[in-house]
Amino acid sequence: MKKKGIVFRIFSIVLSILLLLCIGLLIFQLIKMNFIPTNLLAPISVAIALVALIFILLLNFFTNHFLSKFFISLIVICLCVVGGAGNFYLYKTSNMIDAVTTNEGKIENVVSVISMSSSDINDLNDLSNKKVATLKSIDTYGTKQSINDLCKQYEVEDKKDLPFEIVVSNSVQEAIHSLYNNDVDAIILNETYRTNVLEMESYTDFDSQTKVIYQTTYYTESKNEALAVSDITNEPFNILVSGNDTYGDVGELSRSDVNMVVTINPQTSTILLTSIPRDTYMATYCDYEDACVVGAMDKITHTGIYGINTTQKTVENFLGIEINYTFRANFSSVIDIVDALGGVDVYVEPGMAVSTFYADHTLEGVVEGWNHLDGKRALAYARERHAYLDGDNQRVRNQQQVLMAIFEKATSKDIITKYSSLLEALSSAFETNLTMKEITDLIKFQIQAMPEWKFESYQISGYGDMALCAALGSEASVTVPYDESVRIAQEKISAVLQGYSSDTVEDTLNATESEGALSSEEIDAQVQADLYAYQYGYYY
Repeated sequence: MKKKGIVFRIFSIVLSILLLLCIGLLIFQLIKMNFIPTNLLAPISVAIALVALIFILLLNFFTNHFLSKFFISLIVICLCVVGGAGNFYLYKTSNMIDAVTTNEGKIENVVSVISMSSSDINDLNDLSNKKVATLKSIDTYGTKQSINDLCKQYEVEDKKDLPFEIVVSNSVQEAIHSLYNNDVDAIILNETYRTNVLEMESYTDFDSQTKVIYQTTYYTESKNEALAVSDITNEPFNILVSGNDTYGDVGELSRSDVNMVVTINPQTSTILLTSIPRDTYMATYCDYEDACVVGAMDKITHTGIYGINTTQKTVENFLGIEINYTFRANFSSVIDIVDALGGVDVYVEPGMAVSTFYADHTLEGVVEGWNHLDGKRALAYARERHAYLDGDNQRVRNQQQVLMAIFEKATSKDIITKYSSLLEALSSAFETNLTMKEITDLIKFQIQAMPEWKFESYQISGYGDMALCAALGSEASVTVPYDESVRIAQEKISAVLQGYSSDTVEDTLNATESEGALSSEEIDAQVQADLYAYQYGYYY
């Protein structure tokens, strides 16, 4: 009996020390992360410490019988487990926020020298007395870096002394055409344009028909500075959501298929989603290092290949607004987050069912009414446009649906069981220039104020056309925005920023009463033009 008493005494001391460590570390983590409102942090910390202290005292000084020892020990073990789990999840949460808010560093840019697979050109030595095509006004910065690097490799001071002839092409399509027709022996092309080439009907075999014989890698500064508000829980602000059309690394430069301005007013608990269709035609703006053609007209999706800084400056100019923060994700982000949440539910209106997604023929489509979507189907639903007469406009509505479904699922009580997997998905799913303090301030605001957020939405509308795109140097299918639609979007954003609902701004541009609205004949003609453009590769 005496030995059993000594053993239990040692056991209770070890267990008490373990509980003190778990609870002490838990309180430290709560204070460090600072996401609990100040008026609640002290009482919660004291309550946790008191509960731990009470059971430590009971375990060490007030347990005389076997049952009391057993039950008190069991409770203390459970408190250790809870404290340990709390520390684990707080640590993971802190790491996740740190990962998505760390945007320092450089962006890798790769420019390739490409020849046909069937040619006998395998390296730089084989380019002597050959013809190499470069782009005239597209990616001039990247082309310059590549030429300078080639001068170093050939040990010459000027591009005129290079052993091959430089042929200037006016567009990406013209350069590829020259390569395929053997008018040139190689081309210099930034790898960010490869996706555009693969979507051209005539060059879907570009990867298999060509080979890279040399690459120049250079780095540009990752500039994504926020125009921060002084108090994110009290002042309204704009966030640019940019969704790249790539899988894997969210930081990779690529076209921006989703472009949405999220206007948030914490005082009125209002969130306005203003979507800009990917093919919307507008003037492009950027810094010199971003290498876009400043002021040139292009589709907004092409701004993504120059970086989110270009997309932000272009959208600011287009809507006449200031963007405070950016949020960048990609295809993998949607799949991972939706799957981590256990899927999302979207409601498909009558007449909008899709048996098979054009975006992914391997997946089951959606039916009228409620649909439960996993990550891949949610992405396909958000990308779908060719199944709808309204094309890109319906795709924007689908994107808004998926985003709101994710938000609703992430803020529901079901998130408790999905929290660990969601953290895992979020840690590599997006990048933002919100700071950790701003994110934790928003969490505190949500816990303390428990606002009932009101979602409102609007999308820029326009008409289909073919127009010259600066990033391609050739024509492509575009959506020319109605001036009235842009004005309405600007006024709706302004209304939310000033504390009003966006619904107070009348939508004068609709299907039945609008000077810019298309007639049924014009709509039919536009649909046929879209189908033609899709068939012959102008949708890039």
